[in-house]
Amino acid sequence: MMTNIHCGKCIGIDAVPVTIEIDINPGIGIHLVGLADIAVKESLLRTVTALQSLGFKIPGKKIVINLAPADLQKNGSGYDLPIALGIIAASGQLCLPGIDKYLIMGELGLDGSVRQVPGALPLVELAIKENLSGSLLPASSALEAAEYVQSKVFGVDSLKDAIRILQDADDCSDLLVWNRKDCKALSDEGCGKVNDFMDFSEIIGQEGAKRGLEIAAAGAHNVIMVGPPGSGKSSLAKALAGILPPMSLEESILTSKIYSVAGKGDIRYGLIKQRPFRSPHYSASLAAMIGGGNGGNIIPGEVSLSQNGILFLDEFCEIRKTVAEALRGPLEDRKVSISRLRSKIEYPASFMLVAASNPCPCGYYGEGDRCVCTVGQRSAYLAKLSGPIMDRIDIHLWMHSVDPSRLVRVPKGEPSSAVAARVKEARDMQIERFRGEEIFTNAEMNNRLIREYCPLSGKCKDLMTKVISSKGLSARAFSRILKLSRTIADLAGDDQIGVRHISEAAGLRFLDRMEM
Repeated sequence: MMTNIHCGKCIGIDAVPVTIEIDINPGIGIHLVGLADIAVKESLLRTVTALQSLGFKIPGKKIVINLAPADLQKNGSGYDLPIALGIIAASGQLCLPGIDKYLIMGELGLDGSVRQVPGALPLVELAIKENLSGSLLPASSALEAAEYVQSKVFGVDSLKDAIRILQDADDCSDLLVWNRKDCKALSDEGCGKVNDFMDFSEIIGQEGAKRGLEIAAAGAHNVIMVGPPGSGKSSLAKALAGILPPMSLEESILTSKIYSVAGKGDIRYGLIKQRPFRSPHYSASLAAMIGGGNGGNIIPGEVSLSQNGILFLDEFCEIRKTVAEALRGPLEDRKVSISRLRSKIEYPASFMLVAASNPCPCGYYGEGDRCVCTVGQRSAYLAKLSGPIMDRIDIHLWMHSVDPSRLVRVPKGEPSSAVAARVKEARDMQIERFRGEEIFTNAEMNNRLIREYCPLSGKCKDLMTKVISSKGLSARAFSRILKLSRTIADLAGDDQIGVRHISEAAGLRFLDRMEM
């Protein structure tokens, strides 16, 4: 008797169909075919042990398990549950009429428990696309898809739960993920959660830097902060997360799919609502930053996990040159392609880069006579910020230590809520402007959109000519100044870019021609 079970495999942030065919005929042995990796091959021993622990028998016949299509590499432990259910159905030990109606994935424990698998969101989307009745996933994985109410999503804790659903005899609505008690508890917990962001009012001084970060947040522009230790660079980066607007539904789905594929969405209810704030250590490897892996198991890196959020790189000048230069592609294309011998995966990587660095090895250049570095040391230190990387950073902020008298007085600054309101108004304008363009912010504009939404008057053209000539900027820097000017105009509520908008945008790029 042959049994077919619907499964899936994640390639990038999308899933493709995989069908498990199980055939039992006279003969000897269990044979697994279909380009399976070691983890899939090991599933046979786990599956057999789990079935026996629950009282099921392994037929003393030839069992052929085929993972189709045969030319697609299969990896991971998520095929345990469908293989076990297929053996039960194909051997006739139980009648499972619903086995071909659902997409089924899950790892089995030796006691028959079902453990989480990555990629729940793409798998549920695949089930909807394939017009299946629903999805049958481990409970902790199914929680990620709790908001996909257009399809049945069952969360199971054990093989017995899966059998109960597939027998189609009982009402199994209690196993639907949105009816589970743990789902309700996590939902209530999320509703009552307070974001732990530093408030702008808690940061003393640095008004110029705050203005620069407000502009960056309004248009999702990249920014670098250069200043001495203790000047507030890390605090401002953390406060920046608190003035970003909530994600739209489209942004939330895309970000959640990346985390789901990476296996970082477990024990969480529904889609990710809060914009990511990733802060890897400066010693992070190239694979950790960009993404990587071997064979068909290529997982997203920090640039993709920061999708629609912030990638904060502290001590930017201390990052290995190969890692820093690898950011060129994602910063320009807003996606990253990872190629291996037999596979090529593309992940989204549209993020705000927020970099922070000291101005010199000792950290105190520009702070009176505190700097002990030579001119050569200072030049060599900031020279680590290559021209191509700085060309892709829209806002350059030079920060100084706060006056001690201001620290003692502790003056109250503008709260983040007021800044966030202005940022949201500017973002709303951009969402309306780019409706139908598949982008959300000014920083994502291509050349066609720049020509359409950033027209310049005669005076503005003359000013841009002077700016480009005096600073020796590239064509990329020219387009980025236009994008930044558009954002500054949005914050001011102006329909057209004016001279004052271009002047402020050009003034935020000082590292292009800076001499130490």
